[in-house]
Amino acid sequence: MSQPAYRLMMPKTRTTSVIFASPHSSRAYPARFLRQSVLDEHMIRSSEDAFVDQLFQAVPDHGAPFLEAGAPRAYIDMNRSPDELDPALIRGLKTTTYNPRIVSGLGVVPRVVANSRCIYRGKLDMSEVRARLDGYWYPYHACLQSLLSESHDQFDEAILVDCHSMPHEALDGLVRTGTRRPEVVLGDRFGAASASLVMDVIEQAFVDEGLNVSRNVPFAGAYTAQHYGRPSRRQHVIQVEIDRSLYMNEALIRPNNNFQKMQELITRVVAKITDFGASQRKLAAE
Repeated sequence: MSQPAYRLMMPKTRTTSVIFASPHSSRAYPARFLRQSVLDEHMIRSSEDAFVDQLFQAVPDHGAPFLEAGAPRAYIDMNRSPDELDPALIRGLKTTTYNPRIVSGLGVVPRVVANSRCIYRGKLDMSEVRARLDGYWYPYHACLQSLLSESHDQFDEAILVDCHSMPHEALDGLVRTGTRRPEVVLGDRFGAASASLVMDVIEQAFVDEGLNVSRNVPFAGAYTAQHYGRPSRRQHVIQVEIDRSLYMNEALIRPNNNFQKMQELITRVVAKITDFGASQRKLAAE
């Protein structure tokens, strides 16, 4: 394994039940993987949540852990189940059940990047897929589960904010003439992954900053929200998708002139969310 499975930034003192995670922002592309790919180093980054880790870098200053995946999404996707394996990519694997994500090439080891561009020349051996799962996926999720358990132990509640970005064009087909385009999409699997109060608070934190927010359409949350979201057990997951054009040049994959302002805005949002997580502890103690 050429790089750590994850990067965990912890606060000096953990003061809130909230955890932030960025599963898709890694830029550490293994050299062997780049040699395997038919894509150049720029094109292969098209499905990366570029710079999301930098937008949320102030999280530990507000008493919350921040977990980042160590491997890029094009290499292994932390927001997929480990059994979402693609028979069109993996040599000798037989189709078992229909899964639209796998069919589209977006399983746990993706076959394509954005705009359905194929990553590989041929197929991968199962041994390589298992090595990626063992080296990156399982350690990342073991760490995430540990953070959630620690929040439960310390605060009797856990709130996971799963941080992502979306291409500006992602909402083109959903925006009607005369309506304002959503700049943030929050996903809680239509209430299955989070209590409504938690969703309301996180939505309001973005709205207070002047951003237009929508819920669950077109991104309701994938594996992380489905697997970890258990509101009946006081474990909540909200997936956050931020329009990339707000802070970066999508074609060049570079921060734009608004990056610093957006970073400051996100820091204020983080402060409000973490304050909520801290206040819930006080209410539980009363």
